[in-house]
Amino acid sequence: MGWELFVGLRYLRSRRKERFVSVITVISTVSVLLGVMVLTIVLSVMTGFEEDLRARVLGLNPHVRVEDRLGGLIEHPEDVVRAALTEPHVVAAAPVVAAQVLVTGNGRMFGVYLHGVEPDRASGVHGISRFVVEGNVTSLAHRIAFEGVRLPPVMIGRELARRLGVSRGDRVTLMVPSLMASPLGALPRSRRFVVVALYDSGMVEYDAGLIYTSIDDARALLGLGHAATGVEAVLDDPYAAPGVAESLNVQLGLPYWARSWTEVHRNVFQALRLEKTVYFLVLLLIILVAAFTIVATLYMVVLEKHRDIAVLKAMGATNSSVATIFLAKGLLIGVLGTVLGALGGYLSCVLLDRYQLIGLPEGVFYVSTLPVRIVASNFVVVAAASVVICLAACLFPSWKAARVVPVEVLRYE
Repeated sequence: MGWELFVGLRYLRSRRKERFVSVITVISTVSVLLGVMVLTIVLSVMTGFEEDLRARVLGLNPHVRVEDRLGGLIEHPEDVVRAALTEPHVVAAAPVVAAQVLVTGNGRMFGVYLHGVEPDRASGVHGISRFVVEGNVTSLAHRIAFEGVRLPPVMIGRELARRLGVSRGDRVTLMVPSLMASPLGALPRSRRFVVVALYDSGMVEYDAGLIYTSIDDARALLGLGHAATGVEAVLDDPYAAPGVAESLNVQLGLPYWARSWTEVHRNVFQALRLEKTVYFLVLLLIILVAAFTIVATLYMVVLEKHRDIAVLKAMGATNSSVATIFLAKGLLIGVLGTVLGALGGYLSCVLLDRYQLIGLPEGVFYVSTLPVRIVASNFVVVAAASVVICLAACLFPSWKAARVVPVEVLRYE
């Protein structure tokens, strides 16, 4: 241990007549502690929200989707499926039929987005299975006997079921806005379905506006024959989706258009990252305020220790050595507060995650408790920023201490 550090540690302990300086030192340390602790907790919660939202979005949406660039149909979807399966990272692919329809039940009508899938590949391609709360996705492959008639199945969100006033086993009617000829004239194309399963993703927009049926029943309702509106693919690494989509665009060419989930939902996740950055910068002001208390503490110590500094310089201490003493004291305050704050933030995050101490109102958020995700990089960045700010706060008092002239201080001693 250098003598400068030893003296800096000694200055952390004050004599009785300098007790006020010691109190300010404690306040400075606690201020840094609270700033680091709050910042790490907020970043962990924001990261938890972001990752939970990403998991839900990927559960309800494919990693890569191939469509006709002009919004038309894909007449030979299996050719596109085979092309997608040749790409690295692609583990499953299947054609889908998607269209906007009207759903009616108990005299109520809502506009929804119909998603026709292949039930035997639903869990591998669409990821909706983990959100199913009643029934199962494979039920979409079998017609259901209802009042002596075998009707096609449909899976709807729990929120839509509440709005329609239906439950599993009830009948609903799907209507397509396009008209078809009938003995009574041109009428909307419609068909009766039976609700065989309910899902609950926690995201009201999806649960109230997205329904699933088998791709064959969707084709029959829409009159598409063997065509599809798109092909969806799932990857072993979701973050490889942009590269796979770009490769598919080159391989398939026009009129096909492959888009990754990062492109489709880019605005949502960019907004979350921007929000997290703003929170970081705003809460960093807490540590900045604590740094001003460090400046005040060290400046008061410099004023109190004028005589000691003069004696040290008279004994041969250099300006840099004197400055190092006060840099060491300020850094000790900053590092101690940072370490204790990071530890307090980590323990708080563990408690919030394990015991779910903070509940969230239903219908406002898509989760019932505060999501927490502990990421080491968040703690490292906060700790580094805190130490740098505390170091910067030590520069002015250290410079003032180094400029003390021994002759002027000791002249009348």
